[in-house]
Amino acid sequence: MAVATQSLEELCINSIRFLAIDAVEKANSGHPGLPMGAAPMSFVLWNRFMRINPKNPGWHNRDRFILSAGHGSMLQYALLYLSGYEGMTIEDLKQFRQWESKTPGHPEDFMTEGVEVTTGPLGQGISNAVGIAAAEAHFAARFNKPDLSIFNHYTYVIASDGDMMEGVASEACSLAGHWGLGKLIVLYDDNKISLDGDTDMSFTEDVGKRFEAYGWHVTAVEDGNTDLEAIAQAIEESKGVTDKPSLIKVRTTIGYGSPNKANSHDSHGAALGADEVKATRDQLGWQYEPFEVPEDALNHWRKAVERGAKLEDEWNQLYGKYKEQYPEEAATLEQMWSKKLPEGWDKCLPTYTPDDKGDATRNHSGKCLNAIAEVVPQLIGGSADLSTSNKTLLKSSGNFQKGSYEHRNLWFGVREHGMAAICNGLATHGGLIPYCATFLTFTDYMRGSMRLSNLARAGVIYVMTHDSIALGEDGPTHQSVEHFASLRAIPEIVVMRPADGNETSGAYKAAVENRRGPTVIGLSRQNLPNLAGSSIEGTQKGAYILSDSEGTPDIILMGTGSETQLCVKAAEELRNQGKKVRVVSMPSWELFNRQDEQYRESVLPKAVKKRISVEAGITFGWHRYVGDEGIAIGIDRFGASAPGNVCLEKFGFTVDNVLAKAKQLLG
Repeated sequence: MAVATQSLEELCINSIRFLAIDAVEKANSGHPGLPMGAAPMSFVLWNRFMRINPKNPGWHNRDRFILSAGHGSMLQYALLYLSGYEGMTIEDLKQFRQWESKTPGHPEDFMTEGVEVTTGPLGQGISNAVGIAAAEAHFAARFNKPDLSIFNHYTYVIASDGDMMEGVASEACSLAGHWGLGKLIVLYDDNKISLDGDTDMSFTEDVGKRFEAYGWHVTAVEDGNTDLEAIAQAIEESKGVTDKPSLIKVRTTIGYGSPNKANSHDSHGAALGADEVKATRDQLGWQYEPFEVPEDALNHWRKAVERGAKLEDEWNQLYGKYKEQYPEEAATLEQMWSKKLPEGWDKCLPTYTPDDKGDATRNHSGKCLNAIAEVVPQLIGGSADLSTSNKTLLKSSGNFQKGSYEHRNLWFGVREHGMAAICNGLATHGGLIPYCATFLTFTDYMRGSMRLSNLARAGVIYVMTHDSIALGEDGPTHQSVEHFASLRAIPEIVVMRPADGNETSGAYKAAVENRRGPTVIGLSRQNLPNLAGSSIEGTQKGAYILSDSEGTPDIILMGTGSETQLCVKAAEELRNQGKKVRVVSMPSWELFNRQDEQYRESVLPKAVKKRISVEAGITFGWHRYVGDEGIAIGIDRFGASAPGNVCLEKFGFTVDNVLAKAKQLLG
């Protein structure tokens, strides 16, 4: 087929295909098959439906596009370039998968303007999209007026067979159906090929029926390769279904146009190779040089710039009217969008003295959340079927449910991984500070999404209760031992273990203000005393001197979380014996490590070699703080089923054991 016989639509679609082919070929790395097969549906979606402004990628009411099949990232980069996003040039496409390029191997929102979320691990993007769609529903219900609808954007997803197989997607999509998120539309690239080969080897279920059971609207396009009108009709039909999310099964051919590698896993995860690229050019009549886009096609694609400017201008005029008629709501909105917190918001956080009755830090946490909710309108969240145990229910709000999206209590059910992924979507949508909760041990089920919270700079607050062997009778399956160490191993994540009420308030101050990434707050089930010297201010620094003796200390006792009280009591006994003892409370390694050298030295002077750390978890990592001559008291095995106080005693988390180790060091 000669170039001259191609329609404008074919030129536009093949522009996507060959930009992807050429970039993967140049890098000799990547996934060309998905962009080749999904190009038609992408063209229809972006040219006929997507409400975006390439000159302002952050426009609040833009439609969101999530490529959940992130391995096909060149599809998204081609769409961004063709549509006129200034942050994506032809040179960027040529740098696909290269050092510090804007075109990494999988889409990353912190690297590439126009990418909404960091996708890559399959199932994550579609799950994030549920959070983004929930955020839109929340803003619309909370701020739209009968005469002025300022939030009505859609969330569009392209997902793959792999996304449909991943459990996290099942969790999130089940909840999306329950919530009835009508502005979530997923185009399922149903090409029946995965990395290993034909999906018939492992995946033969009827995905459509599964999603219907979830409560989704399901339709199908039998020919996603050429039937553009059928694709458009399916999207239009889905937009007309307002009370449930939609899945469009689009039957495509992976590697479409490749004579020898189409409909094969050979086009899934590797460059086509020079000979096959030439054969594909011949097959599709593409007589252009690598990275060359026909002028007619580029001009058509770039109409998105003028169209987008008009759409945003119309919205700005609408918002101007909204601001005049509803100034109070507009002020709240603008404060939420600004990423700034209300002036003096932290004054709401409760403070305590040693005379105040001790309590579990999970209870202190509940008080903090409810206090914050009164003054920080961005706060929204919930628990994985444990709100009464996690103490996460906001008393001032109703329940976010189908038909009542304005409320801020989210009920995730027993879906820990989906919960975390949805919260990433809530955070990346903008304007919200999401939190979610479960028992600390179940971060095992959440870790994939928690890691991506960090990569995506999603400021999710993870409220993790029942944080040690002190949980007791539920036994080792529920008792966290290695979890703090494993979470601290994630780069940049902030992990906090508050020791009492003041430190819990301090942990929330740090978490709410930490918009650069996630914060994990580990909380006790058992009651803890409020300690003399504890403070919100000290907690912000990660570690601080809780109590001290005059002069250079003979020994430093470091405690974290519920074990800090053991250090306090042991220090009192040692001082009575004439020893100079410093007690350091260390709620967060990460915050302490961010302090300057002078401060760190003032808390943990290098000259003091005799140090003890106490944490009811594995000792891994504590050597950094106790040094070669110190002792880390911990538990380097699984726990046991017994009353919590018995577990603590048997495993050595007692004042007597701290004293014995101190005397061992002091000779």
